[in-house]
Amino acid sequence: MSVLADLLSTVFERRYRGASEPDREHRSIEALCCDLLGSSGEVSGMALARLILDRYAGLDDAGKLAFFEFLTRDMGVDPDQVRDTLARFETLPHRASYRAFMSAAEPPRQELARRLNQVPGATAQLVAMRADLLRLARDNPVLSVLDLDLKHLFASWFNRGFLVLRPINWTSSADVLEKIIAYEAVHAIDSWDDLRRRLQPADRRCFGFFHPAMPDEPLIFVEVALTRGIPGAIHDVLSEDREVITARDADTAVFYSISNCQSGLAGISFGNSLIKQVVADLSQEVPNLKTFVTLSPIPDLMRWLAQNDIALPEDEDACRQVAARYLLHAKRADDTPFDPVARFHLGNGALVHAVHAGADLSPNGQRQSGGVMVNYLYDLNHITQNHERFAATGRIAASADVKALAAAAAKTTE
Repeated sequence: MSVLADLLSTVFERRYRGASEPDREHRSIEALCCDLLGSSGEVSGMALARLILDRYAGLDDAGKLAFFEFLTRDMGVDPDQVRDTLARFETLPHRASYRAFMSAAEPPRQELARRLNQVPGATAQLVAMRADLLRLARDNPVLSVLDLDLKHLFASWFNRGFLVLRPINWTSSADVLEKIIAYEAVHAIDSWDDLRRRLQPADRRCFGFFHPAMPDEPLIFVEVALTRGIPGAIHDVLSEDREVITARDADTAVFYSISNCQSGLAGISFGNSLIKQVVADLSQEVPNLKTFVTLSPIPDLMRWLAQNDIALPEDEDACRQVAARYLLHAKRADDTPFDPVARFHLGNGALVHAVHAGADLSPNGQRQSGGVMVNYLYDLNHITQNHERFAATGRIAASADVKALAAAAAKTTE
């Protein structure tokens, strides 16, 4: 059915790609957007949407910035109309007055995005458009209101109910495999042989979330090693010479790399659902698995140490102590953990289980954390409790060993 749907939509798109009025080819992209919002016909609307997306794709950064400024300035809400319709609804609350208020409170640019999304392939193009917006908004903060609208729409379009969890293995399409190499954000994949070692052996798994509108574009993926015991160094996991074991001989699933793939979906959370779904699927596939942990980087450790004029000790025990103190006590202004990976896993209900020195010998690992890595433990009996305590009070769940390391670090600085 999906093949037939793709075929029909392709035929439809080709049939009506040239159906726009001749003068539209010479109109500005801003004028075309106004035309699209005023269009009532499905065919003419699709032709306009395609023309706008094609026109946008041909813009340079200056043109894209001007387009985003137009959407921000001219396609926002009318505050007077919002106030008037809200006052009418408060005076006489009924269906018609509420509909009028809803219409006034929604910026026209949200409806524009919906109409652009009606043509095949538009979802991926709109995600790429938001990536451009986020990049340009760094120097143009006024565009942040436009981003709030796109983020609001994407949170609905990409909610968990629409996502499909797919295993990724050595038999997956070359297109998907190439993207895994390109999007890997934690431990770089150096070659096709390196990728094969991560996907083909019996003790390796990889899973990704996909969206029906972007079937060949992973949104996020996780690489998993099935091991005996909890590893304390990434080179043990990725070594070419490691011993390959069968899945039935493993007792631990190690999430050693989680990569977000679409910069245009920044702020749309997938990781929480991904880990929980993978844990559930692996528990069924490999029932002998008893432990679910990460082997995670500590990406902001060296930055935090530099900001606080602290040197990372060369002694391994002292190094682990400093890292444990950072993980349990270094906070941002909003009183959440300084480390972004810690915020993610602790927010999902994980526990800081163990800290390892000399665990990442790569240049990136040395630069970010002096080679220190951490295991976050997903204890299925305590995930909900840990999550609720962290969300309500900021309490960080940690093993007795990690707490002892952090306490030892505090004593040495007194």
